[in-house]
Amino acid sequence: MNSLILAVVGVAMMVAGYLLYSRFLGRRVYKLSASFRTPAHELQDGVDYVPTNKLVLWGHHFTSVAGAAPIVGPAVAVIWGWLPAFLWVTLGTVFFAGMHDLGALWASVRNRGQSIGTLSARYIGKRGSRLFLVVIFLLLLMVNAAFAVVISGLLVSTPTAVIPTWGALVVAVLIGQAIYRLKWNLPIVSVIGVVALYGLILLGDRFPVVLPETVLGLSAGAFWIVVLFVYAAVASVLPVWVLLQPRDYINGLQLFIGLGLLYGAVLIFRPEVVAPALNDNVPDGTPGIMPLLFVTIACGAISGFHGIVSSGTSSKQLDKETDARFVGYFGAVGEGLLALGAIIATTAGFRTLADWEAVYTAFNEGGVAAFVDGGGAILNAGLGIPTSLSATILATMAVLFAATTMDTGVRLQRFVVQEIGQVVGIKLGTAVATVVVLAVCLGLAFSAGADGAGGMVIWPLFGTTNQILAGLTLSILAVMLMRKRRPVLPIVIPLLFVLVVSVYAALIQLGTFYRDGNWLLLILDAIIVVAAIWVIVESAIALNRARTGAPESDGEDELDSVGAGGTRE
Repeated sequence: MNSLILAVVGVAMMVAGYLLYSRFLGRRVYKLSASFRTPAHELQDGVDYVPTNKLVLWGHHFTSVAGAAPIVGPAVAVIWGWLPAFLWVTLGTVFFAGMHDLGALWASVRNRGQSIGTLSARYIGKRGSRLFLVVIFLLLLMVNAAFAVVISGLLVSTPTAVIPTWGALVVAVLIGQAIYRLKWNLPIVSVIGVVALYGLILLGDRFPVVLPETVLGLSAGAFWIVVLFVYAAVASVLPVWVLLQPRDYINGLQLFIGLGLLYGAVLIFRPEVVAPALNDNVPDGTPGIMPLLFVTIACGAISGFHGIVSSGTSSKQLDKETDARFVGYFGAVGEGLLALGAIIATTAGFRTLADWEAVYTAFNEGGVAAFVDGGGAILNAGLGIPTSLSATILATMAVLFAATTMDTGVRLQRFVVQEIGQVVGIKLGTAVATVVVLAVCLGLAFSAGADGAGGMVIWPLFGTTNQILAGLTLSILAVMLMRKRRPVLPIVIPLLFVLVVSVYAALIQLGTFYRDGNWLLLILDAIIVVAAIWVIVESAIALNRARTGAPESDGEDELDSVGAGGTRE
């Protein structure tokens, strides 16, 4: 199989999904209204609620949900063969992820920017919402702690990425000032920002930064972890326009340029896919493909974390409700393109099947390193970019996206901590909640030793927890739409599929943790499974109540603040 075929078919499916299916969802299912007054205008405060150009907001949303996961998941899952991963990424992006992300954004906008956890109280019930918050908190803890480990590892293994990683912060702050203070033209700012960022990449490739073995008594990796969390804590309390928005926007442009280079190299070089379509010769100890494929590839097909971002930060910045289609659905398409690029890089970036098998010697042996090596080889062969610079470009891309997810994740976890405080009757300010998040994340990171690798301790639970959360988010959307007597099959079919495979995978993990004597993960997994089943039951009751109860007026919420003359996309 030639990789060009995979690229053309995959890109065509995702573009068609945005042009056709997302339009159907926007018109018939979510009924987006251009005149609806969004929370960004109604509650504008210049910190979290900020009306934002849809291109800039797309950059924030896309890079926040992307991170390293759409690289890591597919790069691991190809051990079962490229075909299952390709089908799940393409079909999942079109019919699952885009609908889920757009829906979570719409649901939050229609409820004054409330998070998906808070919405669960209104549409499912208070008992279910409290368990929902537990699942969200654990998921964010996994993401923040694990991504810190991934980023620090890349900064140590690829020192050429250090200068562009931290230099991008300066570029982002200047871009934010240019857009919001100086009111510069967005295309001009974009060009300047991209040129500056790639200038930093060239500078970093020439001047790698290698830390000594110990810094302030910490290993190089542990030092980077501490610095990353301090940065993320500061970034999480700044107004979104100062750093978060412009950083994510310029990173979004950088990713599409990076993907353009990768896909352009595939077009020119047309490397053969050396990995098998279905791999019958998996290494010993590799788990079965069902249902593990559907939780190993989460981001890039469907991911519950996206619902947290959609309802946590993006909904508070949406200028017009009709922008949700571009921000939410096309954001998922962008992530799908990244996942597809990861599949191509890790299956066609090796010369022979033997070379590929030498990397995939065990489950979880792929990941970011396989993406950087394979993608770098394709860039070198197709475009003549030196191997070192190719690795720097791809490593920087992975680091920047993991970092944007991490700083957004810390902000979101702070929101969740404040919501949990409200449930137990304690009002927590921004500073106190941020300190709590920082303490918990750093505590987990250093729980297994001074190297900071403890952030990976609970990571094995991420896939199942993430997909369970996606299913629970879809259950809220189903209840909302049922109340309004709108089409629910586009939500219910993915809902049932995701819940079945994710709960099934979590139960399989319970058995694995028990046999391995891993009591911490066993207990946490049991808590997640019980919470999920409880919320599923509550959701089924709420869905039946919505089906049999009096329907909500299809336009009653559209009359809120704007009158009945709203135009629809």
